[in-house]
Amino acid sequence: MFSHKSVLSLCLLTAVNLTAFSQVKNSFKFDFGTGAVAKGYQAVGPSDYYSKTKGFGFMPNAKISSENRASKEVLTADFCTSNTPFFFTVDVPEGNYDVKVILGDSEGTSSTSIKAECRRLMLAKVETEKGKLITKNFTVNVRYPEISDSSSVKLKPREKDYLHWDHQLTLEFNGNSPKVCALEITPASSKIPTVFLAGNSTVVDQAIEPFAAWGQMIPSFFQAGKVVFANHAESGETIKSFTSEKRLEKVLSQIKKGDYFFMEFAHNDQKPGSGLKSQTTYKEYLVSFIKKTREKGAIPVLVTSMHRRRFDENGKIINTLEDFPDAMRQIAKDENVALIDLNNMSKTLWETLGVENSKKAFVHYEANTFPNQEKAIHDDTHFSNYGAFQLAKCIVEGIKSNHLGIEKYLNKDFKAYNPAQPDDLNTWDFPVSPLVSVIKPDGN
Repeated sequence: MFSHKSVLSLCLLTAVNLTAFSQVKNSFKFDFGTGAVAKGYQAVGPSDYYSKTKGFGFMPNAKISSENRASKEVLTADFCTSNTPFFFTVDVPEGNYDVKVILGDSEGTSSTSIKAECRRLMLAKVETEKGKLITKNFTVNVRYPEISDSSSVKLKPREKDYLHWDHQLTLEFNGNSPKVCALEITPASSKIPTVFLAGNSTVVDQAIEPFAAWGQMIPSFFQAGKVVFANHAESGETIKSFTSEKRLEKVLSQIKKGDYFFMEFAHNDQKPGSGLKSQTTYKEYLVSFIKKTREKGAIPVLVTSMHRRRFDENGKIINTLEDFPDAMRQIAKDENVALIDLNNMSKTLWETLGVENSKKAFVHYEANTFPNQEKAIHDDTHFSNYGAFQLAKCIVEGIKSNHLGIEKYLNKDFKAYNPAQPDDLNTWDFPVSPLVSVIKPDGN
């Protein structure tokens, strides 16, 4: 286990200015292991740590080993592995990338989960039987804070350490026995739709355990090369600050015809000092977002905010969001915009889990559950991996019920989800990332 500072601070050393973007290679083929190197591939051994000169490598403190097998297939005869999660990073230009990985062991078994950037779930529990190899693909978005030569997103100080603003594509290899034979990174087709996400800490790619949000879980439910998610949400945001910090400007600089823009705001917008009123300014911002999205030929989608974990004496959820969800519902109707009613689905989900079990969906952990966690944490706003995963499934069902075009790109094995029948808490399993902090995200 290592601190997130030791890993994330390296990202600051690799920033390149806008004039240097064109000098960065954007297609890569890596052969992992210490055996013979396949033709056209770059060798990556256990000691190949990242350097700015190379532009790729394992992140600090990775404890990597390599195994060589008696196989005529050069690319899969060796692999890199570790008994703890490890990170591999590559300098790439901003954009969408198709990633292909070859996993497995010609003489053993393997189990690998892959997350990208800030714990964005790409592949969950890819398992191979003894002697088997498997090729998997996913598509990932890489973004820069720069909008133009003279304009950038106004990042919060903590964001400067995050893996999703750092001019690199970073992959986390996790699982009981991750075995990586090869990795290929190529620019994705410009024709595939990008789903841009706007929102707060309930949507953002949460950088550190034990916090999670639905935006970082949803990519794993969709087919590679068909659609890609660009999560621009950030903790503490209101729809107003999302505009003033130039996050909307960043989205609008990239969004194109056929793309989608999912918007979920309310948790921070309702608070005193936000400068927003549900029936006036909040609605006005929503209408403005919708108009600007449509001007780009893209498709706006409104998402009502999920409930906080607040129960009455009868075990029913108490609405703490005032009439903000209703305001969004009204705008969706007035502007003829697709609405995913996560507010309604979360009520069903939390009440199904009940007062006690619902704690498992939120960040409720006793002291010393995680390294360096000296105090208990009881948070009824932010989600655990389990809670975020369930909410992401609700979003998928909302996509299906609205018959959005990306519905056809869902993974073929996705099973219909009912928030009244959530995944079994006793059997649900998820690979925990090594970047752990007990600092709460902005917002509550």
